Amino acid sequence: MTQDQQTLLLIGAGAITIYYLYKKFKMGGNKVKLKEMLKQGAKVIDVRSPGEFAGGHYSGAINIPVDQLPAKIATLGSKEQPVIVYCASGMRSSSAQRVLVSAGFTNVENGINHMNLMSLG
Repeated sequence: MTQDQQTLLLIGAGAITIYYLYKKFKMGGNKVKLKEMLKQGAKVIDVRSPGEFAGGHYSGAINIPVDQLPAKIATLGSKEQPVIVYCASGMRSSSAQRVLVSAGFTNVENGINHMNLMSLG
């Protein structure tokens, strides 16, 4: 392996390490916020499919698949109530968060996935 290849390898390893540390610390802050929202009685919405929901979900979560969310916004109650949305990877819940904020919800957080929420204790 040449010195240039070693340098590139070290730079790549450093970049990956920085990325994972960033994600870990960012998620740590998110977990603090999620815990506080749960204490405040946040509505927890699982935006996965009914089949995914049936396979396991956060206790107390309601299932509204992301593609059905716009039609069910009126059933969610107060737009000031804290809301946590989650899915399997964070992609659908990110979309759901945008839908809710666009509809006027003022306190919406992406909980990423149900395992993340379950780790809050």
